[in-house]
Amino acid sequence: MTPRIFLRLLKQHALWFILIPLLTAGSVYYFSKDEVRIYKSEATLYTGLASGYSLLSDQQAGFVDHSAASFENLLTTLNSQETLRQIAVRLLVQHLPLAKPDGKVLSPPGFQQIRKAIPENLRQSLLKNADQATLFTRIDSLSRSVTDNPVQYLVLKSNAYCSIRTIGKNLKATRRAPSDMLDMEYESDDPAVAQQTLNHAISILNQRYTTLKTSETNSVVNYYENQTQEAKKKLDEAENKLRAFNVQHKVVNFDEESKNVAAARELFTEDYNKELMRNRASKASMDGLSKRMGQQGALLAANGELKTRQAELTEAQTQLVNAQAYGQPQTVISRLQTRVDQASEALKATARNYSAAENSPEAIPQRTLLNEWLEKVIDFEESSARLEVYKSRMNEYQARTNAYSPLQTQLRQLNRELELAEKDYLSSVQYLNQAITHRQDVSVDGALTVLDPPNFPYEAQSKRWLFIAIGFGVGIFIAMMLTAIRYWVDRRISSPEQAETLIGRPVAAVFPTVKKFTIDSKAGRTALSMFEQLCNAINFEIVKASGTRPYPPVITLFSVRSKQGKTWIAHSLGRMYAEAGQQVAYCYPRLKDSQEKVEQDGVTFFPYTRRSDLMNVTEIDYLFDENTKFDASQFDRIILEIPALISSPIPVYLINQSSVSVLVTDVNSIWARTERKVLEMFLKIATHAVVTILNRVDGSYLDAPSKADAQQWPTQPEHSVEVQRTLRSLENQRMLQYGKIV
Repeated sequence: MTPRIFLRLLKQHALWFILIPLLTAGSVYYFSKDEVRIYKSEATLYTGLASGYSLLSDQQAGFVDHSAASFENLLTTLNSQETLRQIAVRLLVQHLPLAKPDGKVLSPPGFQQIRKAIPENLRQSLLKNADQATLFTRIDSLSRSVTDNPVQYLVLKSNAYCSIRTIGKNLKATRRAPSDMLDMEYESDDPAVAQQTLNHAISILNQRYTTLKTSETNSVVNYYENQTQEAKKKLDEAENKLRAFNVQHKVVNFDEESKNVAAARELFTEDYNKELMRNRASKASMDGLSKRMGQQGALLAANGELKTRQAELTEAQTQLVNAQAYGQPQTVISRLQTRVDQASEALKATARNYSAAENSPEAIPQRTLLNEWLEKVIDFEESSARLEVYKSRMNEYQARTNAYSPLQTQLRQLNRELELAEKDYLSSVQYLNQAITHRQDVSVDGALTVLDPPNFPYEAQSKRWLFIAIGFGVGIFIAMMLTAIRYWVDRRISSPEQAETLIGRPVAAVFPTVKKFTIDSKAGRTALSMFEQLCNAINFEIVKASGTRPYPPVITLFSVRSKQGKTWIAHSLGRMYAEAGQQVAYCYPRLKDSQEKVEQDGVTFFPYTRRSDLMNVTEIDYLFDENTKFDASQFDRIILEIPALISSPIPVYLINQSSVSVLVTDVNSIWARTERKVLEMFLKIATHAVVTILNRVDGSYLDAPSKADAQQWPTQPEHSVEVQRTLRSLENQRMLQYGKIV
């Protein structure tokens, strides 16, 4: 459907678009005369869910917007059944103690509703010795009861002000995107109830949402507390194992001690080698001096007392070296040093007593050799004692080294267990601190801030005019639907475009309904212009078929159904050709027996009788009886009108003799399957061109020529039987003539 067709449909059905919307709007106006006055209380809350600052804001590396999910959780909490039930209970706690209606608390209708719903004895029992908290507990308990009671019915099942059904339907909350603001509103026919309900809703929402978030964090905190305790136990076990290992093996710092043992062993090895060299040197010196001393040296070596003194010196030297090596106290070392000195002096004295010679064979005093020998013996004994100590300590260090080798692997495993346990413990402590911080953040920032508290609505909001406007819009929609349904269902032709679609052929000319042929009439100018175009189209087809059709050319006018305007078209065509100086024969089916042949203004009218054998008529002459003389050679054009195809046989032979056929169709005529089939049969027979015209078209589909263009139409030729007239008078006459024909 094009916009042009749509606008024409609106024009055609303008009455529908006026009456139906007025009817629907009037109905709404009438039925809404007793409309209930609605009061709306509004409030605005600041949530801080998107841009608010909290304890965790500085710990977040980047901004993560969870506001959408948080607002959904907030709205879900508000609209939950438990929240609505608590709001209803608080309203009932506020309304039940009233002894009479109060404009700031409850209006008379609501007061009477509660008095009817709750019996007086039950009301008195609930109010007896009860403050606000006690009354809330009693009503809350009754609303949760598994057995039916008036309070439960009023809260859960009724349509009272304090019912969850009413509260859930009238309580609305929306986010003012993209801010952190939450707009809340409540509508009621009682302004006090609207304000109170919104106040209770904000209070309960704050309480439930904070509790919900806190309980959520409590479970996380409890979990990490348990994890931390388990990690602490594992850490203590690892530390105890490591402590027991150190106590068992007398290890304070294994790595340092290992390094110290290795360093000490290297040091003792170096000292041992040095001492061994000194010992060997002392032994060699002592042996050399013994040889130089000769027999005296042998006696000294074989003397038992001297050996005893030497053994005492060796023992004293060994004790002194051990005491020095193992870090004995200074008093012990001093005592042992004194003993060594005493043993040395005793050894020297014994050796001098056995020395008899004064000089050696080399002329060296014997006493000098003896003293040197004694010194070397003492040095040898001291060195031997130190070597024994070095060997003992080296064996000890070697034993400790051999013991530390397998212990190192065990100690590494214990340290690794301790390190892992410590990491687990520190990680659990970190997560626990984060959970505790988050819980504290919820407790600090969990409550919603009331930016605009609920107001007391003094003026009612009337939606009557809105409903009337909606009713008017519904009426327009119904009118449009009816128009569309009629357009889609109706198979009648309404426009040239639709005619071309339904018929399947182009429309060559469209004619309006003409009441008066005059140049001042838009319809008259359009009709004359269309007849000129129709004559041009017919003449073109006659010229094209001039070599294949006999003269004079036959113009066949037909229609599928009757009363389509064929006669009017034929009269007008005949008049057009007659004005052009041609003789025209107009053959048409007789409607009355009194109709006879008649000649008028160059057009000869030949009525013929309808015949059942019309399909077998081969010549136009055979249409008439013997009294009617028809000579085709006397005419320049023959216009043949045949009956409607749907109600009479098709004159096959006559159609084949035609030069052109004109299909006349009226608007508002049905064009369905039957009409298409009949036209298809006609087109199969016709071997010439068929021109389609549409009659009685609405003026909005036509483009009428202007008066200036109409005044330029050609005048009657010179050889006409009529005298030459001026252009203006001729056109007026033509208009009048067409008017008479119509």
